[in-house]
Amino acid sequence: MDRNVFKYIKNHISTKPFDVDRLIVSAFLRSNGTSVKNNKFILNYIISKENDEEHSILEDFIGLFDKPISFEKLIELFEFVISPKEKIVTGAVYTPEYVRNYIVNSCLDKVDINNLPKICDPACGCAGFLFSAALKLKEDTQLSFAEIYEKTLFGLDIENYSITRSKLLLSLLAINHGEDIESFNFNLHQGNALNFNWSEKIRHFEGFTHILGNPPYVCSRNIDEGSKKLLSNWQVCSTGHPDLYIPFFEIGMSLLKKNGILGYITMNTFFKSVNGRALREYFNKSKFNFKILDFGSNQVFGSKSTYTCICLIRNTYSSSISYKELSRSEITLDKKVILNKISYDSLSHEKGWNLKEHEILNKIENSGKPFGTLFKSRNGIATLKNKLYIFAPIKEDEKYYYLKNGKTYAIEKEVCKDIINPNKLIKSTSIENIKMKVIFPYETEKDNVKLIKEKNFTEKYPKAYAYLKDKRKILATRDKGKGNYENWYAFGRTQCLENLKYKLFFPHITPKIPNFILNSDDNLLFHNGIALIGESENELQFAKKIMSSRLFWFYITNSSRHYGSQYYSLSKTYFKNFGVFDFSQKEREYIINEENWDKLNQFIESKYQIELNEL
Repeated sequence: MDRNVFKYIKNHISTKPFDVDRLIVSAFLRSNGTSVKNNKFILNYIISKENDEEHSILEDFIGLFDKPISFEKLIELFEFVISPKEKIVTGAVYTPEYVRNYIVNSCLDKVDINNLPKICDPACGCAGFLFSAALKLKEDTQLSFAEIYEKTLFGLDIENYSITRSKLLLSLLAINHGEDIESFNFNLHQGNALNFNWSEKIRHFEGFTHILGNPPYVCSRNIDEGSKKLLSNWQVCSTGHPDLYIPFFEIGMSLLKKNGILGYITMNTFFKSVNGRALREYFNKSKFNFKILDFGSNQVFGSKSTYTCICLIRNTYSSSISYKELSRSEITLDKKVILNKISYDSLSHEKGWNLKEHEILNKIENSGKPFGTLFKSRNGIATLKNKLYIFAPIKEDEKYYYLKNGKTYAIEKEVCKDIINPNKLIKSTSIENIKMKVIFPYETEKDNVKLIKEKNFTEKYPKAYAYLKDKRKILATRDKGKGNYENWYAFGRTQCLENLKYKLFFPHITPKIPNFILNSDDNLLFHNGIALIGESENELQFAKKIMSSRLFWFYITNSSRHYGSQYYSLSKTYFKNFGVFDFSQKEREYIINEENWDKLNQFIESKYQIELNEL
C-alpha cells in the first residue's frame, strides 16, 4: 500500500471507522464511475458534492491513485487502515488474491446449484475470502449475489468495524455486477470465535461444508485477557503459550460437516513449537486428510514478516499427511506440485513434526541420546531495557566508566560486568571484539545472587544509582507497565544471573554454521543469544564439534524454523532432539582432536549410517 495514501487518511480524516469508510467507499465509486441509486446501506457512505469540506478531501484522496481503485485495492485499503496497534490485537492482515483464489479453488469443486455449500470464515476480517468465494459461486451457479449471500456465505469477526467493511465490500461487488437493490441479507456476525454459538444464529445448524480463511496473527503475549481465558476451552491450547491462530484449527474442524474441508493460510510454527504440541497431538489422534503447502522462509505478506503455510484439511480419515515445501518458483501457486505422503504414526507430536527429509531426520533423532539431555543450554540475562543497562564506554578513568544516554553519566566500575551478545558471533570470531559493559545491580552471597538493597546501592554506587533513577520512568514501561519486579531497578527477569564457568556461545539465529566460541570466564555475562553450559572444557569441545558437523547442520536446516534470507533458528526447541550417537571415549577424543573436516564429517555420518554426500 502506498504510504502517501495512509498518510493522507491519517492527517485529514478522523480515526472513526465510519469517516474512513465513507472516504474509501466514495473514492472507489467515483474512480470507477459507479452510480448507486437503490442500496440504502451504500448510499449512507457516499460523500455528496454539497458537503464542500468532505468533497474537497475526497478529490484530493482520489488524486493519490493513478488508476481506478480495483476491488483488490479496496480490500487492501480496508485492511490497511486498521491501526498498527489494533492489528497486534486482532491479527488482521491482507491476504493476497492469488492465495485466496488458490484456497477457494482447492476447496470448492464446481458447485452444483442443487447442492449449494455453506461456507464460513470464522475470522473474516474485511471478507476477502468470502469475496473470492462469492465470485467462484457466481461463476459456477449464475445465482444472484443476493442469493449467494443469503444462502451460502457466513462470516464472523471480533471487530464490529470489520463486519461493516465486509458488508460494504460484498455490497459493492453485487452493485458492480448490476445488483443495485435496496438491501442484502448477510450472514455476517460480530463475536469472538473462541466462544461463538452458531446454533443461535442458524436454525437447525448441522455444520458448514467449508471453512476458509486466514486465522488471526496474534502472539500469546498480545492476546486480550478475555480471549486468554477462553483458550482453555480448546484442547489444542493445553501446551505452552499458544498463539491465537492455534485454536482456529480446532474451531474450524468442530464446525465442519463430515467430508467437509477446511482451507487456511496460517503460521507454520506449529510444526515444531512447544505451543503447537497439543495441536500436533490433536491431528495425530484425529488423522484427518491433511495437505500442507509450506512457504518455508518465503514471505507471502509483504508488510508482515511471517512464515506461513496453506493447510487443506478434509474431515475424513487418512493414515498420512501430504506435504511439500514450495520452492521460490512455486510460491505463486500457478504450478502443480507433487506432495510427499508421511505417515501420521511416524510423526511425533512431542518432538515436533519432521516433514522435510522425514526418514533421515527420524533416523538421526532415534540415534543415541537427545542432545538436550546430554548438554544444558541457557539463555542470557533479560533486563528488558538493554539500552539503559548495556553500554560501550565512551571513556574511562580509574574509578568510572562513562556512557552517553541523553547526557554523559559516570558509572562505578565495580557495579559493572563484561557482557556479550552471542548473536554477533555470526560474523565475529572474537569475544573481545563484541564485549560491552552492563550495570549489574546484584551481589553474590554464599553462591546466591541477590539484588543489592536500595539503601546499599545508593551508598556504595551513587553514580550508577543516580543514572538509573534518572531513567526510572523508562524502566517502569517494561512489561507494558505491569511488571512485578523485586525493585524498580532490578532486571526484568532473574534468569542467568549466577556465575557460569564453562560456556559455549553461539547465535540464536544464523544463516550458516556459526562461530561457536568456548569461554571459561565465570564473570562474563551474555544476552540475546544462547550458550551451552558444561562441567568441563572437554565436554563443550565435543559439543562444539558435533554442532559444527555437516550432519548437525543438515538436521537444523531441515527441521528448524526458517527466517528470511535463509536464516535458521538455533534455539533449544530445534536442537534438543538431535540424537547424539553413543560414541566411545576413544571416538570422542578423536572427534575433539581431528582438524580435517572431510574426514570428521565422514566419520560421524558413518556412525549414523547416513550418506549425506549422496544427497
